[in-house]
Amino acid sequence: MKTIHQHLHPIILAALSMTVPCVFANTANDLSPIGGMGKGERVLGGGKEAVLFEHKGRGCLSHFWFGGNFKGVEDTRIRYYVDGEKVASIDMDLYMGHGIGFNDNAAPWATKHIGKIGKRNGIFNNYRIPFGKSIRVTAQRSKDTTDNPQIWWIIRGMENGRVNLGGVELPEDARLKLIRLEKYTAEPLEEFNLCKVAGKGALYQVAIAAKGTKLTYLEACMRAYLADNKKPLMLSSGLEDYFLGTYYFDTGKFYSDTAGLTHFDKKNKSFSAYRFHDQDPVFFQNGLRLTCRCGETEHGRADETKGYLHPTTTEYTTYTWIYQW
Repeated sequence: MKTIHQHLHPIILAALSMTVPCVFANTANDLSPIGGMGKGERVLGGGKEAVLFEHKGRGCLSHFWFGGNFKGVEDTRIRYYVDGEKVASIDMDLYMGHGIGFNDNAAPWATKHIGKIGKRNGIFNNYRIPFGKSIRVTAQRSKDTTDNPQIWWIIRGMENGRVNLGGVELPEDARLKLIRLEKYTAEPLEEFNLCKVAGKGALYQVAIAAKGTKLTYLEACMRAYLADNKKPLMLSSGLEDYFLGTYYFDTGKFYSDTAGLTHFDKKNKSFSAYRFHDQDPVFFQNGLRLTCRCGETEHGRADETKGYLHPTTTEYTTYTWIYQW
């Protein structure tokens, strides 16, 4: 099936009105909306990091929208500083933070989690980002951007909001973290980490952008190692399978609530895709190591040494989103 969100007008309206599975868990009497916006502002001059929104208290952000039609908008840096942290626990390029690699400007499309409505803007997410003391959201233009471009934004949330994932209410101290691996070159059959974290938590989202000389790197199986277990929990039978595609994404781009293919170039052997685990949760109690492999053996066995269909060196950028507590 090509896509479930390409018949735009009715589907986008439905997607934007759907109730997301990560919902606020408090009673209505405890909740109070928060938010802010900027309309045609010029706050990114000189390459400075500009504050888009800040709030003190306990709560949860629930919506982010950004607009700005200028060169380099795709690489605008968005950061979330939670509870007074000096280094932002969420630090993302605008497009890759929404599952879009290679600055692909396909639009319009929308799901309940993320979407892109404009040609080079109108990008949004409904990520639930909890905080206990304070939240600060900033933006910083990329080096290749014309100085001080005009931008628009909307940020929304709820005081005293909590998060559910897969029908499970997360602890009050749960925090969303982003772990990045950027422009990593992997050798054939190399198994490399997308994340390695200690403690308790849950996997929320994975986005991968990759480019090689052969598409056989898509044979890779995704693996989750729980605690110190040497035997992984197998998350997929192939890399395109993990993102719900088949046969090297033989039907092209698609956008769904669970997964989507946001970029695909057969000629240049590149793709980007996102995968959410809100309805297919991967909880961990004593650490998680999430891995991908550059190509794979024929049946996905780690003890085999022969690469299936001769995988070649491939470059990866990965964004892994984890709730931790």
